[in-house]
Amino acid sequence: MDRDHYRFHSVWELPADPAAVFAVLERAADYPRWWPQVRAVRPLAGDAAAARIRSVLPYEIRVTARARRRDPAAGVLELGMTGDLAGWARWTVLAHGAGTRVLFDQEVEVRRPLLRRLAPLCRPALRANHALMMRAGRRGLTELLRSG
Repeated sequence: MDRDHYRFHSVWELPADPAAVFAVLERAADYPRWWPQVRAVRPLAGDAAAARIRSVLPYEIRVTARARRRDPAAGVLELGMTGDLAGWARWTVLAHGAGTRVLFDQEVEVRRPLLRRLAPLCRPALRANHALMMRAGRRGLTELLRSG
């Protein structure tokens, strides 16, 4: 794998019904309400949206996301991304005990020139930044689901 290529995997255990979790995750325009690092999502034509994302590190990622798969029966939401990151991300929503287990998988290539230049030195910081963002997303979604 080259220095600009990243794979991420996260697992979230959530205290809600899978259908409720899926319903929240498929409304990307609402992500800024519960996920602090997702600064803005602007709907575009069709099943696309422009997003601005910023975590702890002092840079903002801009991507255009397009729906590739929406399968409520299988609990799968998948999107393709272009912009500062190019690749895909997938949510898989599964029943788990009295709640839900959510798998987040992402495979992207960094396209932003500054991040590409810094990648050899900053790869651990970029991965840690992503992990912090995912923890905050899980917390925000948990709070949203508990509040109804």
